[in-house]
Amino acid sequence: MTFKDEVMPEGKWEFDEEVTKVFDEMLERSIPDYDGMRRSTTELAVTFASPGTHIVDLGCSRGAALKPIYEELGEKVFYSGVEVSDPMREAAILEIPFAEILGTDLRHDYPEHHASVTLAVLTLQFIPIEYRQKIIQNVYDSTKPGGAFLLVEKVLGGDAFANELFIETYLRRKGENGYTPDQINRKRESLEGVLVPVTESWNRELLESAGFKHVECYWRQLNFAAWVGVRV
Repeated sequence: MTFKDEVMPEGKWEFDEEVTKVFDEMLERSIPDYDGMRRSTTELAVTFASPGTHIVDLGCSRGAALKPIYEELGEKVFYSGVEVSDPMREAAILEIPFAEILGTDLRHDYPEHHASVTLAVLTLQFIPIEYRQKIIQNVYDSTKPGGAFLLVEKVLGGDAFANELFIETYLRRKGENGYTPDQINRKRESLEGVLVPVTESWNRELLESAGFKHVECYWRQLNFAAWVGVRV
């Protein structure tokens, strides 16, 4: 059953039971070209996946990233999701029973898997900046040669003008998708200091500093972008 997002947060943003219930619908209405991002991420994951290896999804939420990959690859690979939110993790256990679901706190630990593909779809933006390079280094160190890291993030514009332009367009689209001005403002205020984006160039530097090669942006819509990095 699909529930409509009517979340009106009172304080700081949390991935609680209310958000978990409507999360997939929330993303569809909030991320420009959401379906295109999912399709491209799935196609690249399938391209880099090696039989008998792990595909790891960091911040797997309800499992929306792993589901279409499983539909393509089935049991040729192993699937692991990492999710620290208790309600999200419980939902993932039900939604993607083919996957191992871990509660690992990426700030302090990392799954002991050698992966051919690792995903971080709208995840690192919720982790304090000081931990991000360490996490991406852990991804690189756990990636098999020839494997890839697929990173999707909300980003800042290259300068103040571009940033404001993208934000205004993004918020206008949210209104077109049925969100009221009050809902938009309440969520925006709730996410301040919780969701902390950086620039496209900074995300690229994080991947390259960890050792990833062939780092390329494979999808971009307004203030959202995705990159692939390969361990050679």
